[in-house]
Amino acid sequence: MISLILADDHSLYIEGLELLLAKGNEFKIITKCNSGADAISTLKKKKCDILLLDLHLTDMTGLEVVEEIQKFKPNQKILMLTHQKGSRYLGKLEKLGIKGYLLKNITKEELIKALKIVYDGGTYFSEGIQNITKEEDFYIKSSVILSGDKPEVMLTAREKEILVFVCNELSSAEIAKKLFISIGTVDTHRKNILQKLGISNTVGLVKFALKHGLLKSDED
Repeated sequence: MISLILADDHSLYIEGLELLLAKGNEFKIITKCNSGADAISTLKKKKCDILLLDLHLTDMTGLEVVEEIQKFKPNQKILMLTHQKGSRYLGKLEKLGIKGYLLKNITKEELIKALKIVYDGGTYFSEGIQNITKEEDFYIKSSVILSGDKPEVMLTAREKEILVFVCNELSSAEIAKKLFISIGTVDTHRKNILQKLGISNTVGLVKFALKHGLLKSDED
């Protein structure tokens, strides 16, 4: 049996994935994790053949999780499941050595096929994602050149507001309280910001905000 650890912050999705893969005798679910920190801690204690990892978790990105795991388990096989199609993430993930990248709307058959290929030592990056990636790259680069828009124009007013709070090290709960919105809404905005800007961590967000005048540096 192929042993798996599932890491995703959407309870309904991860429970459905567990039910799907637990059928039959091909896969064994070691445990489920709902945060990046939990996934890292779990892998320090337990072994699994493959980690199924969400690209965007509430506390950290999948990229950050992979970087941490590589420090103590560099040969861990990781298969990324995500809604994200952008090449900026795909390229970074490939450089980090992950073994696969799949959209969450794939069929059960494709998921099982990918797991078996990765387990046998291969990689699985679906052809559909690669084709979409090239098209998106062309569209994004062309639209920026033609419109002359600055990168920060990609963000809504609310996203810029939340970006500033994040750069000032406020938690999702603190931001939610200030803006009178739910923590879940804040987390959704944070994921969208990371996705739109192709940035994987808070340090990158701070650099972006300073570069584009959304924050003032200590020297100002």
